Amino acid sequence: MMQRRLRWGRLDTFLLLLLLGVLVLFGYRVEAGLEYRWNWAVIPQYLLRFDETNGWTANLLLQGLLTTIRLSFWSLLLALSIGLLAGLLRTSTLLFNRLLGGTFVTLLRNLPPLVQVLIFYFFLSDQILPLLRVGERLADAPQWLQTASALLLAPADQVEAFIAAVMTLALFEGAYIGEIVRAGINAVEIGQWDAARALGMRRWQLLRHVVLPQAFQKMIPPLAGQAISTIKDSAIVSVISIQELTFQGMELMAATYLTFEVWISVTLLYFMLTFICSRLAGRLELRLRRSYLY
Repeated sequence: MMQRRLRWGRLDTFLLLLLLGVLVLFGYRVEAGLEYRWNWAVIPQYLLRFDETNGWTANLLLQGLLTTIRLSFWSLLLALSIGLLAGLLRTSTLLFNRLLGGTFVTLLRNLPPLVQVLIFYFFLSDQILPLLRVGERLADAPQWLQTASALLLAPADQVEAFIAAVMTLALFEGAYIGEIVRAGINAVEIGQWDAARALGMRRWQLLRHVVLPQAFQKMIPPLAGQAISTIKDSAIVSVISIQELTFQGMELMAATYLTFEVWISVTLLYFMLTFICSRLAGRLELRLRRSYLY
């Protein structure tokens, strides 16, 4: 066992050194081959800036990161509800429900997300949301409500586009989560279903108390992967001027011409988010596994 750990430790060290060597070679080739002059010293000021009135405040990149977090959080929260409903419809005993769930999943999974973003943006933002006057009512709302909206959603002049982006991502990711829920429910052994029916449970009681708790444990790894996918897919909404991380990166690159510094910083920020999500999902899976065993 000790020899195996030493071998893995040496392999990790070798891979780390290899990665560092590749990064150094990449930096040298960019500087020598493209005659590019690195300027990392200016990047921190685009994360935080000092304001004489408010002190240290978020700048472009950090603002984009916070918008990405809000966008991913609300999209994933809504996608979980949509996916759970779609998965239940897909496993229903009624043919109509199965056809309805299957149509939703098939349609959303086979359309490019960029096309969905544009369709929902021009339909929701230009047709439905203006009728509801969401932005106007929020602009006329008390200051505390506008502050809460800017903190949790988006400013009043951007909230309609933000809602359209959330709805698009939620429907798209919800279709994939629906398949995860369906697979998790079908993975529960048939004996669990028979035992619950023998106790006189109705279907909703069976799903709530027997099937879904067991299926959820099996669904954690793919759900974690879908959460990470939601964070990465949120970059698509930059095409409708949602000021998330990718949009801010493009704006900053166009203004400063710091191509590599900006996009490497954006990459590291995305990696930080996805890595944190994967670690949290791993800890949750381990805790549920221990509680299930004991």
